[in-house]
Amino acid sequence: MGSMEEEIKNLIKVCLSIFASLCYTYFIASKIPKGKLRLFSLLPIFYLFTTLPLSLSAALPAGVFAMFITWVGSFKLLLFSFGHGPLSSDPPLNSLLLFIFTACLPIKTSQQLFPNLERTPKLPLNLPTKILLFGILVALTDYKKYLHPRILLGQYCCMLYLFVDVLVGVANAMMRAVLGIELESPSNEPYLSTSLQDFWGRRWNLMITNTLRQTVHKPVRSATETFLGTAWAPLLAVLATFLVSGLMHELIYFFMTRATPTWEVTWFFVLHGVCLVVEFGVKKALGGRWPLHWVVSTPLTIVFVVATATWLFFPPLVRNGVDTRAIEECKELVEFVKQKLKWDQFSWPTISLGH
Repeated sequence: MGSMEEEIKNLIKVCLSIFASLCYTYFIASKIPKGKLRLFSLLPIFYLFTTLPLSLSAALPAGVFAMFITWVGSFKLLLFSFGHGPLSSDPPLNSLLLFIFTACLPIKTSQQLFPNLERTPKLPLNLPTKILLFGILVALTDYKKYLHPRILLGQYCCMLYLFVDVLVGVANAMMRAVLGIELESPSNEPYLSTSLQDFWGRRWNLMITNTLRQTVHKPVRSATETFLGTAWAPLLAVLATFLVSGLMHELIYFFMTRATPTWEVTWFFVLHGVCLVVEFGVKKALGGRWPLHWVVSTPLTIVFVVATATWLFFPPLVRNGVDTRAIEECKELVEFVKQKLKWDQFSWPTISLGH
C-alpha cells in the first residue's frame, strides 16, 4: 500500500496547486481588465494546469485530472480571460468555493445547460445502480482472457460511460451537499441516440460539448462566415471542434500512457466529425423526407460509435496496458480504504473444514 499512500500525497499536492492557482485567478486575475492583459496574467496557470498530470504516476488519476483541469479548467479560464463562459456569469460568482468548483468540474447548473432538453430518463439508471453496474463490469474483467477482444472492447465502452457518469455524479452530490446547487448529469442516456448529431450534441459528455461549443465552434463559425457563408462556416466549425477534441484526448492519452502518440484517437474524432458533416448534408438533401424510425436509427448509431471506438479509441490504451492498470488501481483504492477503515475486522470468521 506504500505506492497508494505516495500517490495520495501527490494528489494532495496537485489539489493544493489547483486551489492556489484558482485563488490567484479569483482574487487577482479577475481584477485585471478582460482581454489580452488578463490572458497574459493567466499564462502561468495554463502552463501549470497542462503539466500537473505529469506529477501523477497512476493512469486513472492522471487521466481524470487531465480532463478536469488540463482540458475543461483551462478552456474555462480561456473564456474567462475574455469575459465569457461560466466563470464570467452575470451576476458574477461571489463565492470562492463556487468559483473553484465551477472551474474544475465538467458540469453546469441544469438551468444553464440545455434548458429545453427533456431530461426524464427512459431507463431507471440512478447513481447507485450505475455504481453497482460499474463494479460488476470491473469484476468481470478478471475473466477477460475468456472474452473475444471485440467483446472486451465493447465492455470497455459501457465501463467508460458508467465511469464518467459515476465520477460526475459523485461530484454532483458533493456540490449539492456543500453549496446546495443542483447540477446537470454528464450525459443523457447516450445508448438511446438516434443519430451522430443526437449522440455528440445532446447526449454524450454534455459539459465537454458545451465547452467546445463556446471555445471552438462559435469562434470558428463567426470568423469564417464572412468568406465561407452561412452554409459552409458551420460545417468547418464542426470539423474544427472534433479536431480539437481529438487533440485534447490525445494529450489525455499521453498523460495516461506516457507513450509517443499514435494519433488514433485524433483520427477517431476526425472521422466522426466528417461523418457528422455528411449526416448534415444527407438530412438537408432529403429535406425531412423518409426519416428513419428510431428502431433502425438507434442501433445503427450505437453500432457505429462502438465499432469505431473499438477500432481507434481504445486500442492505444489497451496496447499500453492502461486498461489493466486502471482496473487494478480501482481495486487497490478499494482495498486501501478497507484497510484504513479496518473493514476487515467485520469479515466473517474462517471455518476450517479439515486439518
